[in-house]
Amino acid sequence: MFNSLSDRLTATFKNLRGKGRLTEADVDATVREIRRALLDADVAVPVVREFTSRVRERALGAEVSGALNPSQQIVKIVNEELVEILGGETRRIRLAKNGPTIIMLAGLQGAGKTTLAGKLSKWLKSQGHSPLLVACDLQRPNAVTQLQVVGQRAKVPVFAPHPGATSSELEHPAGDPVQVARAGVEEARQKLHDVVIVDTAGRLGVDVDMMEQARQIRRAIVPNEVLFVIDSMIGQDAVNTALAFDEGVNFTGIVLSKLDGDARGGAALSVASVTGKPVMFASTGEGLDDFELFHPDRMASRILDMGDVLTLIEQAEKSWDKDEAARMAKKFADQEDFTLEDFLAQMQQIRNMGSMKKMLMMMPGAQNIRQQLEQFDEREIDRVEAIVRSMTPHERLAPKIINGSRRARIARGSGVHVSEVNGLLERFAQAQKMMKKMAQGGMPGMPGMPGLPGAGGSARKNAKNAPKKKAKSGNPAKAAQERKDAEARRANAAKALPTGAAFGQQSGDFDPTQLNLPKGFDKFLGK
Repeated sequence: MFNSLSDRLTATFKNLRGKGRLTEADVDATVREIRRALLDADVAVPVVREFTSRVRERALGAEVSGALNPSQQIVKIVNEELVEILGGETRRIRLAKNGPTIIMLAGLQGAGKTTLAGKLSKWLKSQGHSPLLVACDLQRPNAVTQLQVVGQRAKVPVFAPHPGATSSELEHPAGDPVQVARAGVEEARQKLHDVVIVDTAGRLGVDVDMMEQARQIRRAIVPNEVLFVIDSMIGQDAVNTALAFDEGVNFTGIVLSKLDGDARGGAALSVASVTGKPVMFASTGEGLDDFELFHPDRMASRILDMGDVLTLIEQAEKSWDKDEAARMAKKFADQEDFTLEDFLAQMQQIRNMGSMKKMLMMMPGAQNIRQQLEQFDEREIDRVEAIVRSMTPHERLAPKIINGSRRARIARGSGVHVSEVNGLLERFAQAQKMMKKMAQGGMPGMPGMPGLPGAGGSARKNAKNAPKKKAKSGNPAKAAQERKDAEARRANAAKALPTGAAFGQQSGDFDPTQLNLPKGFDKFLGK
């Protein structure tokens, strides 16, 4: 969603690198580029004006002029101001102390309210709640049926006493949405549901009659939260729509839908700042699991290409099998061989976390490889899994036995070329070596670690630059003179040593003969 904005801001900050001091002209040029980037991203003009003025004021202040690295300080200021216009702190649902917590959804038609109702209910269920969906959208054709299908997929019950319109919006609905909402809350009390999610009718625009209907539903059920669902791809009109809904139903929080789209995403940066209401949730895909709590600080980090490692860790903790992780940790500690069975198990763990593209885009600096990530085929993981599953159990445990005929059989069984099987086995052999070295206490790619990938280059370079040891002369007289000179240097070095030892013993009290050293070893002690 924020790719264009992220690219522009990253390019702007690159121009500041290496400058020990920023002049007022540097700050003005940077703020001007930030203003252009925000306007190109469809951020509302009042928000851009306020944002850039605060950045400029702070950039010209003492916190930048006295900083050791002014360019990093500018990035820090922009990050903090982005967090501020996105809502400041993470806002969670306020749960009712007595009775069910009532959540009402409002927004334009097509914003994704019905689908989001299912996502929110599934998310709340994973948090230990017992939600109930209430179908109050009796205006849109088959809206009630859609909510029932979504509820079935989320395994959440749906209260729908009336089918609503089935053929046309001009068809008069069979029931009263206000009465359905009231009856749905009562149903939740009787069935002991602790959360009620009321899906209301959407509007093609700011419709006065439909807004009045939403206002009546709000008065009838007195919700704890009124969530305004807005399409992140709506553009500049997001501000006017948000202000109209705020005046009509006085919503308490914002939900951004379709955040995985390729639009410029200015709505997300505008609505929270203009209305003063926090963004609470974000819908990031079409699946029911593509839904997350909105963290302003993490979203600002994504925009500035700093990554979102915390969300990545949370997803891993949620989907990672702890028993499998403990088994792999023990195997790693015992320095056992990493097999293709382990490789297959780890791949399945990664697949449980979701899309590889989304996970990699959460890593810091991911914008630099975005083009490669966009070209990455998620089905490549399926092909690798098919290759491994086409092997016998013995082949997975001992891949060295896989000869030419076995590779041909595996290729036929998995529907790939033999070259792909060869490539997988080569990559696995490298990974196996790396795992073995890490288990022995070394880290791959670190200089000074013997026998590891990446270490050889640095070691060879250091050896090349090191002063060469002078070879012994072939002349007997000259060689004898060199030995005398070396003994003289050792004697002088011994005299220059301090008289006190590290452990408080005086050097005169030390007798090397007491150590039973090999013959000739005493010369290294200056004796």
